[in-house]
Parts: sequence; C-alpha cells; structure tokens
Amino acid sequence: VTARRSVAVALYRALAKDPFYRTIAGAQHRDTPAFKTALVQYFEYALDEAAAIGKLVVDEGQLGAAAWFLPIAPGITQEAKIRKERALHEVLSEAGLVTYQRITEFMSQRARVCIPADAWYLSIVGITPKAQGKGLGRKLLEPTLTEADEAKAVCYLETFSMRNVTFYTRLGF
Repeated sequence: VTARRSVAVALYRALAKDPFYRTIAGAQHRDTPAFKTALVQYFEYALDEAAAIGKLVVDEGQLGAAAWFLPIAPGITQEAKIRKERALHEVLSEAGLVTYQRITEFMSQRARVCIPADAWYLSIVGITPKAQGKGLGRKLLEPTLTEADEAKAVCYLETFSMRNVTFYTRLGF
C-alpha cells in the first residue's frame, strides 16, 4: 500500500458519511466495496491535484491530510478542470461527475459573490476517526493558515457538516 493510498483511505474513513461525498459517489451503493473504491480513488486524485497545483499537508502518520488550492493562472485552472473531470468520470461514473459538477457550480456561483478571487481555498481536510480530537486537524491547518496570514490572503472553506463549524471557527474561518 502506497503512502498516498494510506492517506486516501484515512480521508475515506473521515469523510465517507459527509453529505457531499455520499452524494457524488451516490451512483455506487453506499457503504459497499464499490462505494469505498470510488471515494478512495477520488481522494487519491484530490491529493495528487493539491500536490501538483495547490498545497498538500499530510501528517507523518498518514492519518489525515489538508488539501488547499491557491490562486493560479487561468490557463492552468482550465487544464486542471479538464483533467479532473476526466478522472472523476472514471472514478465516479457519468452520474457522479454530473452531480459533482452541479454541486460545485452551485457553490462557485455563491462564492464568487463574497470570496475574493485570490483567496486560498481549503478543499479537503480529514482525519481518520481514531485520531480525531487529538489536535491533528489544527496541526495540519495551522502552517498554511500562518502562511496565508503572512501573505495577507483570505482563506475559505465550504462544509456540509455543522459539527465541524466550531472547529473551523476556532481556527479563524
């Protein structure tokens, strides 16, 4: 098992019940091996994407990760979108890709109204359940938040889980 796979499995364990991920992988029967495979592959792609065009922070025990996207040139953004849609079509099926596109377009329309174009976006943060509540989330996020503060950059995230709002608020979101 590769390090990337271990981290993707940790993200799966952390986020498999999250409404967004349950919905985009909904073409698979939930909580089946196919559902797990689809989401693990989705997270592997997301980790690679953040490492390539964003910022990826992984804890040394591979129990969690934070995937950030920082402002990049429009041409790179368009190329990345095309690559991502191809990958998601393979991983999530046509139905999953269409659902992903609908949700992200809906969210993007709202974000454009209130989020600066040069904001740093926390796309994914997850900690395997057995390691939650021990400060690992803060440890994953604080270095990038400090960098953003030094750069005077705005950071934002989107969540579908009210139980995470207090955690994010304590970090300054």
